[in-house]
Amino acid sequence: MAAKEIPVPYVKANQTGIVLSVVAAFVFQEPWVLAALWLIQVVGLLSAGKANLFVRLAKPWLKVSGSQTEAYELQRFNNTLAVLFLTLSLLSFLLSWTVAGYVFAFMLLAAAGTALAGYCIGCTIYYQYKKWKALRKLRRPAA
Repeated sequence: MAAKEIPVPYVKANQTGIVLSVVAAFVFQEPWVLAALWLIQVVGLLSAGKANLFVRLAKPWLKVSGSQTEAYELQRFNNTLAVLFLTLSLLSFLLSWTVAGYVFAFMLLAAAGTALAGYCIGCTIYYQYKKWKALRKLRRPAA
């Protein structure tokens, strides 16, 4: 495994944890589940994934030797998006904007669910962002 790569089974473990947590929050109509998920994701983000609870719980059953990997930078971007959606969701619930709270949570569910199914929305956003930055840099007049 390269220095700045994360094994795909770890990524999928986190995505699965996100999906199950958001579904639980919807089924039980309990925003505190989203608060717990927010904490798990923030700790994972701050620890560069090393302290992600979902990965730690799944690690004994995951085969990572020889598995595909994903770029750490991309996973950090996706994790930041997850924290952003959860933060917006929780702030909405705190402001008694229940519908908005569930909409932001659903957006995270959709992103994690489609990633598990094979299409990474966050990756597409990241690619477009990097492309935009590169084009902007090229268009700047030389000083």
